Amino acid sequence: MPGVMETLTIPRASSIPSSSLLLPAGPTRSCQDSVKYSAFRGLKSHSAHSLASKRLPPRLARRGSRIVCEAQETAVEVAAVTDSNWKSLVLDSGLPVLVEFWAPWCGPCGMIHPTIDKLAKVYAGKLKCFKVNTDVSPSIATRYGIRSIPTVIIYKNGDEKDTIIGAVPESALVTSIEKFM
Repeated sequence: MPGVMETLTIPRASSIPSSSLLLPAGPTRSCQDSVKYSAFRGLKSHSAHSLASKRLPPRLARRGSRIVCEAQETAVEVAAVTDSNWKSLVLDSGLPVLVEFWAPWCGPCGMIHPTIDKLAKVYAGKLKCFKVNTDVSPSIATRYGIRSIPTVIIYKNGDEKDTIIGAVPESALVTSIEKFM
């Protein structure tokens, strides 16, 4: 269910060519008409009726036209794993699990993050993806012999199946994932 944004920040008009921005015609405009902002993707204007059909609480649905981020329906967040939830999320999982070991100061880790996020979406329901910040949970990294980051480990039935070290291309990760699906 999409959430409702209370505010929308739009860049200064001087930074957007006026020819690419279509503004509402005025107060007589229907709530069901779309407002198109070419610089923004993933936002849609919804009338109160269309929001109510998505089963939003009445206090939100009755406020007239709202802008809702549709991307929330397809977003898959790669969750962080810590010492406290490692066993339940990774070792006890019924699905294969991809775990990225990283740290905020690691440049190559930042390069591989978008790839891990993409793979989490592509393999949603077939593979679980998690990230371990080695600065926050060093005991997990020590237990699995992590000496270089980023390191990606694939687990299946609680067992370590494959290890990939470094910021590798997406194809290398996909090849490794596919072996254990």
